[in-house]
Amino acid sequence: MFRKRLLKKVLQQRRGGGNGGGPGGGGGGAGEVAQLDAQIALHYGVPYAASVMGFDPVQRLLAVGTLDGRIKIFGGDNIEGLLISPKSVPYKYLQFIQNQGLLVAVSNENEIQVWNLEFRQLFHFSQWDVNITAFAVIEETFFMYLGDENGLLSVLKYDVDDGKLLKMPYNVTIHSLSEAAGVSLLDTQPIVGILPQPDTLGTRVLIAFERGLLVLWDITEDRAIAVRGYGDLHIKSQVSGAQTDASEHQIDNVDETEEEREICSLCWASRGGSTVAVGYITGDILLWDMTVSSRQGKQTDVSSNVVKLQLASGSRRLPVIVLHWSAGSAKDTTKGGHLFVYGGDDMGSEEVLTVLSLESSNGLESVRCASRGDLRLDGSFADMILIPDTGVPDKIRASALFVLTNPGQLNFYDGSALFSGRKSEEVYAQPEARKFPVAVPTIDPNITVTDLYSLTGTGHPSISLKKFCARQSVAPPISGNMKWPLTGGVPSEMSLKEDHAVERIYVAGYQDGSVRIWDATFPILVPMFVLDAKVSDIILDGANASVSSLAFCSLNLTFAVGTASGLVRMYKLHEHTGDSSFHFVSESKQEVHAVHHGRGFHCHVAFMASNSPVRSLRFAGSGEVLAVGYQNGQVAMFDASQLSMMFCVDCASGTNSPVVSLSIYGVVSSAAEVDQSQKETAKSGKFSTDVLLSLTKDARLTVIDSTSGLVINSHLLDQKQLSAVSMYVIDVASDEEQTQSSGDKSPSQSQTGKEQKDLDQKQAQGAETNQKKASQHSHSGDSNSLLLVCFEDEALLFYLASLIQGSNKHLHKIKLAKHCCWSAIFKNKDDKACGLILAYQTGIIELRSLPDLEILAESSLMHLLRWSYKTGMDKSMSSSNGQIAMVNGSEFSIISLIASENDFRIPESLPCLHDKVLAAAAEAAISISTDQKRKQNPAGVLGGIIKGLKGKADENANLRRSFNAQTHIELLESIFLKESSAEASIPSPDDPIEELTIDDIDIDDDVPLSPPPASSSTSHVNKKTTVEDEREKLFEGSSVADKPRMRSTQEILTKYKFGGDAAAAAAHAKDKLMQRQEKLERISQRTQELQDGAENFASLAQELAKNMENKKWWKL
Repeated sequence: MFRKRLLKKVLQQRRGGGNGGGPGGGGGGAGEVAQLDAQIALHYGVPYAASVMGFDPVQRLLAVGTLDGRIKIFGGDNIEGLLISPKSVPYKYLQFIQNQGLLVAVSNENEIQVWNLEFRQLFHFSQWDVNITAFAVIEETFFMYLGDENGLLSVLKYDVDDGKLLKMPYNVTIHSLSEAAGVSLLDTQPIVGILPQPDTLGTRVLIAFERGLLVLWDITEDRAIAVRGYGDLHIKSQVSGAQTDASEHQIDNVDETEEEREICSLCWASRGGSTVAVGYITGDILLWDMTVSSRQGKQTDVSSNVVKLQLASGSRRLPVIVLHWSAGSAKDTTKGGHLFVYGGDDMGSEEVLTVLSLESSNGLESVRCASRGDLRLDGSFADMILIPDTGVPDKIRASALFVLTNPGQLNFYDGSALFSGRKSEEVYAQPEARKFPVAVPTIDPNITVTDLYSLTGTGHPSISLKKFCARQSVAPPISGNMKWPLTGGVPSEMSLKEDHAVERIYVAGYQDGSVRIWDATFPILVPMFVLDAKVSDIILDGANASVSSLAFCSLNLTFAVGTASGLVRMYKLHEHTGDSSFHFVSESKQEVHAVHHGRGFHCHVAFMASNSPVRSLRFAGSGEVLAVGYQNGQVAMFDASQLSMMFCVDCASGTNSPVVSLSIYGVVSSAAEVDQSQKETAKSGKFSTDVLLSLTKDARLTVIDSTSGLVINSHLLDQKQLSAVSMYVIDVASDEEQTQSSGDKSPSQSQTGKEQKDLDQKQAQGAETNQKKASQHSHSGDSNSLLLVCFEDEALLFYLASLIQGSNKHLHKIKLAKHCCWSAIFKNKDDKACGLILAYQTGIIELRSLPDLEILAESSLMHLLRWSYKTGMDKSMSSSNGQIAMVNGSEFSIISLIASENDFRIPESLPCLHDKVLAAAAEAAISISTDQKRKQNPAGVLGGIIKGLKGKADENANLRRSFNAQTHIELLESIFLKESSAEASIPSPDDPIEELTIDDIDIDDDVPLSPPPASSSTSHVNKKTTVEDEREKLFEGSSVADKPRMRSTQEILTKYKFGGDAAAAAAHAKDKLMQRQEKLERISQRTQELQDGAENFASLAQELAKNMENKKWWKL
């Protein structure tokens, strides 16, 4: 009963300090804590379930889709972003709408999603009715081709203004395509591949059907240009790419008829799209010639269309799952290129990615395999992607290769090393694979412990950290001459300010004994420095042991690093070069060594009190005294200022239970059981005692005098508990403090008194700041302080003064429904604990109020990050006032829990994933390049398309002129807005072409309608009379019946259009001439204006591109 009344009193004091006006008011501080709004503030690393990749060659961004509905975006300068789909469904297609900041993703449930990278949001999603089996975005447009399981080719367009996907009327069914191609299909077949042909601006597309049919389709002519796969499988030659035959590289002539087979993969294998490489389920690779030479029915040698490429000689081979092509040197077109193949080897062989160097001097007949290289994989293959040299679309030579393997491993190869293999009779050496550089290493080396510290209010020390951070490079550590190909994204404006001070740091300890520190002020981690485990010229036992515990004092910027060998190293974060001394302190000896330091921060003292691993570290006061808890239950106290060990005691009572938590608490003498005179002295503030609280895993709490090392009390908090997690000292405001706080808020003060109070507060601001910071490491409490102890399945609240006096009865106890593995305290603006954060083994994160421990809100790792809890994850979890940093495999993330806590939620602090300045410059450069191509080669692609349109004068005259006036995007849209009308046959280029002249075009004149034909039901007599009447009207009295009188155009117009009025006909002709002249003048003027504008814009774009060639825009 007494405990209940005492808890009720504490709660009333806790809630009565303010009428909801402060963060701690209203329900134990719940007024602010209750606004739980967990968000991902930061995410680094390759997701565990990564499965597919996409790349934007202009913005230089890499996208990685996963099996759990996430998309990871990688840019430059540690810029990364994580997009999470509402559904946890795998992605099968992932492509950028180039240079537009848009990413299109297709899930296994056939949901098409459009993500906006600038806002990091899902702008649109659309559910497709049938299974999508092929997908391709047309470069430089918002159009995309889509193939389904029924053999239907559809066209989609993303409308930027409405933010929606539109299905265009244009589509090609498999039946209309088979009729146009002259191929008989017994049933429907899925489309398994769609490849827009290079240099055709999306007007020609290669369609691959599952059972081997290849059709090159022209959308402007609505017909099949070339058909391969049926009747052409008479292989003329076979190129051997097997390892056993790689030394011969000869072409064996064969004459075999291959049966129909399923297509698994395909890619273009030439610069202009004249050759396509197709991988089959049988393990074969066929190189098809897709050039249009003659009508298919007139071909005399169809075998010249295909060459067979075989990687292995066995009868059972793996299907060819992936094919990619990289062009060779642009200077020597005979060098061909490099074909990347996954599959095709014998069953049971080692899983590799094969690189074939193919050369051809005269078409497919001269193809030879110059060399073969096998790239070994770290895990099972997931995907690969080739990164082009530049963002210009016609540059197809790769500068880097990214290979994705399971689980979540991303390796890359330098293109110069990959393609520099010896063109000899031997297989060239395998290039070296490099790990994808990560901002926060978690696996190599393995991360063991982390912590997140706030530096706000420290003043001058943060400036020294800022200066040191400014000298660090954020570029990934790439060896050799390779330039990192991922440079996309724009850092936040706030992080680029020169007056930026370091307000938060993230610290990670590793298995190799090193410690790395990042600037975590903004949601982009900037590496600051690395604390090496070694000391110059000194050999320390256990120096390279893994880091097991960390502690940081923000007052004097001192780091303490505990290791698994029991060694404790201390660092001062003040840069020092030159000669200095290093001290080693243990129970038995003290050594001093003279060392020479280079630039950076170095260890100046090391303590060794036990060979047991360090489990807990805690600074006291100003950071000169350090408490250390060990795995065997011992607790030691070190004085860094005196370079001595104060004491070492056993707190486990012989059980060797590890120390899980330490806390230093300053109590008045009444809690230490002193006499009444000492109590009065203590009340005056002249005497106090610091005690060290030690909690072991078996729930034993030990109270130790922090000066002498004497054990004041030691007892079990709960006889049934063997799994303590943590403990926290909670300061509760006394009645006197609450009365003073209430008086401060009273509005009855005079204006003069208020101003005097403000002045006093400003004068005392420095002293108050230092006092608050000192209280972070040692609590200065009173009779109302509480002790919160968290176990795996319960939480206990104790009256701290009673515990120190020897009583272990708790004030409050709650049962936890799930097993707790980690906890943290959330503090308000007054540095008072107001919330408890609990993490469970189920992945649930729970927020509870203090001190009543009521549940306020909860979230989950699965909902936020699609993570499942793994054993040991709690060791790498850390918190700093509502922000939780955690590690899961190769992934690192910081979660912002509280809605009012907005350090990581300010939009200006987030890096942008889309560079608008780069996008504008790239569009200008592409426009200039396109204009130059049109001027240099007017009879190129567009000329060929126009030639194909000849013969349809009335229907296509306007379309012919549109090629010169419209952009290719407008042209494609005009085509896709019409339904397809596939032709039944493939026309031959040898067919006569009807030429158009200027006289064939009518301007403005109305075309007279012809009279309706005579009815077929008229009698013979009436028909004869009608014919005679018509002849009489037509000849108009001509003497020669079979030769009508010739009349001029003017006579015809005068009689039929103007009723015989010659003056009206003349005026009409004059008006027509004047109108035509005005139109020609307007066209000429408009043409000149467009030409002048284009020249000005081209000059500006060239200058901008030149200035930005090697610089980021914010560095100009």
